[in-house]
Amino acid sequence: MAFGRELDKDVIRRILATHYRPDPSNHGPSWLTVIGHFKDSLWSVDLFRCESILLKSHWVLVVMDQYTRRIIGFGVHAGNVDGPTLCRMFNDATSRQGWPEYISSDNDPLFQYHRWKANLRVLDIEEIKSVPHVPMSHPFVERLIGSIRRELLDHTFFWAATDLENKLREYQCYYNEFRTHSGRDGSTPAKTGENNILDFNRYRWKKHCRGLFRPPVAA
Repeated sequence: MAFGRELDKDVIRRILATHYRPDPSNHGPSWLTVIGHFKDSLWSVDLFRCESILLKSHWVLVVMDQYTRRIIGFGVHAGNVDGPTLCRMFNDATSRQGWPEYISSDNDPLFQYHRWKANLRVLDIEEIKSVPHVPMSHPFVERLIGSIRRELLDHTFFWAATDLENKLREYQCYYNEFRTHSGRDGSTPAKTGENNILDFNRYRWKKHCRGLFRPPVAA
């Protein structure tokens, strides 16, 4: 409605695909990255599903800070997710946190619930949608979910929602405080910009996630 008439998003996508050819040498930041560079102004949210050792499906809501890559929290639910459940999961994941100005989400129908949109209005958070069918427009949280699967869930079992929550909280501590990131110049999300060089004459190994990870730390 920006020009006084309704435009179908699929028509716009076809026009851009035909007439717009991005320069392959242009490696500048995406618009989502630019917004995310304002610390704590943009969080990204996404959902994924996993199965317990009893083969019961559990949904996990992931909330991360776009700028620091810090995991804000997780919301876990066993069974189907509806509008009120999604809001509860978000509130669980973000409890005792301040609120950002923006939330980035994909086009999953779960994020179209009236209760979800009303909850964001109450919290005075503006929702930004990723480009439909383009996972690269929502890259950081998608990569985080992949890391959670590869590094944690592919190597450990959980019995129920409480057990899964405990394991995810342990991973959150490891990810935020001890896991360095190349995209953060070797810093951890909790210590962005700080020097993480160790004195190899004085260090020790620290166990995380029940021994699944053992990064070196200063002695």
